[in-house]
Amino acid sequence: MSVLVNGSPTKEFVPLKGFRQEDPLAPFLFLIVAEGLAKVVRKIVKSNLVESMEIGVKKVKVNMLQYAGDTLFFCKATTKSVFNIKFFLNCFELASGLKVNFLKSSIGGVGVEQFTIHCFVAIINCDVRKTPFKYLGMPVGGCHRKETFGMGWLKE
Repeated sequence: MSVLVNGSPTKEFVPLKGFRQEDPLAPFLFLIVAEGLAKVVRKIVKSNLVESMEIGVKKVKVNMLQYAGDTLFFCKATTKSVFNIKFFLNCFELASGLKVNFLKSSIGGVGVEQFTIHCFVAIINCDVRKTPFKYLGMPVGGCHRKETFGMGWLKE
């Protein structure tokens, strides 16, 4: 890596230590990586590799929500979408050098048969998330007017 000093790059060097969580640059690096991840998700949705969930009367398409270190992916409960999310996350790992901890991740579905959820869990290699659940104090996966609207995947 190199550092810009007054707009000019310094000589390249190899860092000896990584960033710690309390490092003041960590939030900025997270934002850069999170924006890159969001851009890739928009591209795979636009390419029809993942089917978006449509929420509400206006059918707002939702694919991903991010807060702090958490990322929630939402998609229709199809094998194609799950395989493509797994593939894209593996590619993201290779491109960014970051690792997705699939063992801390989980999949939950609303109106989706448990057998289907367990098949998706086997693809992703993660846990089952019981729905509805609360995230940041808000209920996720339940709707008082509509019983089915797809599935969500929580990466913590």
